[in-house]
Amino acid sequence: METITSIKPLLAVLVSLLVTPILVSSRASNVREGWTFVAATAKFLIVLSMLPTILKGTEIVYTVVEFLPGAAIKFRVDALGMLFAIVSSSLWIVTSAYSIGYMRGLKEHSQTRYFCFFAFALSSTIGVAFSANLLTLYLFYEMLSLATYPLVTHHQDLEARSSGRKYLLYIMGTSIGLALPAMLICYNLAGTLEFSKQGFLAGTASKPLLGLLLFMLIFGFAKAAIMPLHAWLPAAMVAPTPVSALLHAVAVVKVGVFSVVRVLTGVFGTNLLLSLDFSPFIIFVASVTILVGSFIALTQDNLKRLLAFSTIAQLSYIVLGVGLLSPKGMIGGIVHIAMHAFGKITLFFCAGAIFVATGKKNISEMIGIGRRMPVTMAAFFIAALSITGVPPCGGFLSKWYLVLGSLEAHQIAILVVLLFSSLLNACYFMPIVYKAFFCRPEEAMFKNTVQEAPLFCVVPLVVTALISIILLFYPQPFFRLASMMVHSITGT
Repeated sequence: METITSIKPLLAVLVSLLVTPILVSSRASNVREGWTFVAATAKFLIVLSMLPTILKGTEIVYTVVEFLPGAAIKFRVDALGMLFAIVSSSLWIVTSAYSIGYMRGLKEHSQTRYFCFFAFALSSTIGVAFSANLLTLYLFYEMLSLATYPLVTHHQDLEARSSGRKYLLYIMGTSIGLALPAMLICYNLAGTLEFSKQGFLAGTASKPLLGLLLFMLIFGFAKAAIMPLHAWLPAAMVAPTPVSALLHAVAVVKVGVFSVVRVLTGVFGTNLLLSLDFSPFIIFVASVTILVGSFIALTQDNLKRLLAFSTIAQLSYIVLGVGLLSPKGMIGGIVHIAMHAFGKITLFFCAGAIFVATGKKNISEMIGIGRRMPVTMAAFFIAALSITGVPPCGGFLSKWYLVLGSLEAHQIAILVVLLFSSLLNACYFMPIVYKAFFCRPEEAMFKNTVQEAPLFCVVPLVVTALISIILLFYPQPFFRLASMMVHSITGT
């Protein structure tokens, strides 16, 4: 594949870092938030400027520094990285607008610190997306962990500090204890950490050792929230809702599954996974997470915790799709990165808007809320349809390809898992919508007077809900990028 050298990947990573001194020194909130929009827009435009090159089948590379042969701080923009970068950089703009309405609406403290660490987190996310090797990915993965800790513990109360400790224990404990040793073993075996189309571990070690490395790398990147290393995600819901929305529905968790996908495709490669028959293990851990996460979501009354367990289940759809090792399944899994992101961030936005407007967190306290906040709950309904995989939303497309992929791989049991889990999705989302709009008058906890959250809260959730619909009818460029990635690693 043709490659060109360009500094654009580095600029995309640095732009949000470079704006942080301005954010720190800005005394006026309007100036601080204005510069946040400038940085977010600039990052998105830099990412978008590389899209035509990637769609032509050309990759963009840039080496910052090389420590050892095959181990450098190096960026490579390919189809998979571009898909993830478009999703995360575009949603930063939307979340920046939402943050204004949420943080000002609740008169939150330390807003400058909040926006600064948000910027650090987005730099880390783009760094992971454009990593050319396992070393670069690992460094930015750890940078993201450190950047998001102050956001998780933003409220600085006892619950926040306890959740922050759990967050670091799970996220950094696994990466240092599992992913780092696995990376060192990989380098010792192969003499390189560079991602390649068919991996770099083929023929380097015995099946038991390669199986151990697969285990260490899948569970070492615990941001993917694969059970049993998932408890950090519900605990992190103590963070402000914009943090939960972008970082725990898009950036942090997607960095986890993105890292797992890179391991499966760029470290091991589909041919090696097939020849060693590792697919059943990947499918099993993903299926267990999907089903157990969905069942736990059914029992939750706190809306953000329900969304957290829903996220745990939905992330494993991505791992499952790639683990099927069938072209359609892999396309479905990769496209689900985008479809889930827009749907789930809408749901978190809605949860935050409800809290800003009413102070309510529990589903049992939201009966009849559709009469007071019809726009918010309509957006919630659309996003719930997308996450469930029902038309007219984009989530239907990714789940359709996952179903086709399971048939293509002759995995009827996985077809049952997919269909049953979608039923569970409907079981925990649709009662919320029904009780919001169609409860009996005596059950309603809100008057019929319409009183939405501030405009900066409502507009972003309407935008992301509409995008969830548009993605069913125009899934490009995400579908094309996913297809390009799968073609490059399978040759089909």
